[in-house]
Amino acid sequence: MSQDEKKDIVLSVKDLKVTFTTEEGVLSAVDGVTFSLERGKVLAIVGESACGKSVTAFSILRLIQKPGQIAGGKIIVYPKNKPPIDITSLTEKSDMLYQVRGGLISMIFQEPMTALSPVHTIGNQICEAILLHQSVTNKEAEKHAIEMLGKVGIPQPERRLQQYPHEFSGGMRQRVVIAMALVCQPEILIADEPTTALDVTIQAQILDLIKSLQRDLGTSVIFITHDLGVVAQIADDVAVMYLGRLVEQASVRAVLKDPLHPYTTGLLKSLPRNETKQARLPSITGNVPSLTHLPTGCPFHPRCPDSIPGVCDVGDNPVMERLPNGRLVSCCGARKFKEMTKT
Repeated sequence: MSQDEKKDIVLSVKDLKVTFTTEEGVLSAVDGVTFSLERGKVLAIVGESACGKSVTAFSILRLIQKPGQIAGGKIIVYPKNKPPIDITSLTEKSDMLYQVRGGLISMIFQEPMTALSPVHTIGNQICEAILLHQSVTNKEAEKHAIEMLGKVGIPQPERRLQQYPHEFSGGMRQRVVIAMALVCQPEILIADEPTTALDVTIQAQILDLIKSLQRDLGTSVIFITHDLGVVAQIADDVAVMYLGRLVEQASVRAVLKDPLHPYTTGLLKSLPRNETKQARLPSITGNVPSLTHLPTGCPFHPRCPDSIPGVCDVGDNPVMERLPNGRLVSCCGARKFKEMTKT
């Protein structure tokens, strides 16, 4: 029995490939990503900007716009007491895809002002989400909307229901977006860097809110971020992405305590710490390679301090492998470690 078969999986992504056709050629924004989300858990997907985190998230809801397309792989959701749904096999106008978006799976977008319509009241927008996915009356939808606004910490929800997004602060708008995402009680919530545009104090409040709602409602969460400090506060498991591929997967405790991939180590070292008085934080050397000019071998090797000449810079991109200690990592050096520890 595999590791995943022992767990209660609510979402499985297998060998996902997403490409964009440009004047320079076909670019692989996501290249063979595989992961699973446990029911009731929070999975953080971490990496630098443009590593493929948001493209992966948008693919789950089939929101990739042309010239992008899902070029391969499977995305399967396992609803409670219902048959599995292969999202990648659904047509764009499928009723089932309509039920998945906002019903089974909801999303908190990165910028709340663009996620909300400026010409409709908050009440109209939340009630629309309820009426689309539930068989209730307008009065019942309004009552449910008021209850959810109260749950996300918005004062006087009855009055706020009649207001427009521009009448809310940034933190309050983000709370409204969270309320819209959770109002139909989805089994999976995708949060795409929901605290990026907020100050530190509001960010902490939003993280506490998502975590408490996730715990109370039993929702499974995919949390997209580039901040490992945020990951430490909210996640159960971590998947680290680099240049469209996953390079390491493990529990948050294992990754933060003992990172195996040099890229993960570099991300952790770049975090500010109270006990250090360095004039400048350590950084990962070099730049992320262009998707049109990928290096041979491991794509991280030109920036890797542990790169092994003749091993890391030749052949194909290393695949994700399970080490003797059970950890998953995609690294030539880790492969060498695996061979050394064989008995």
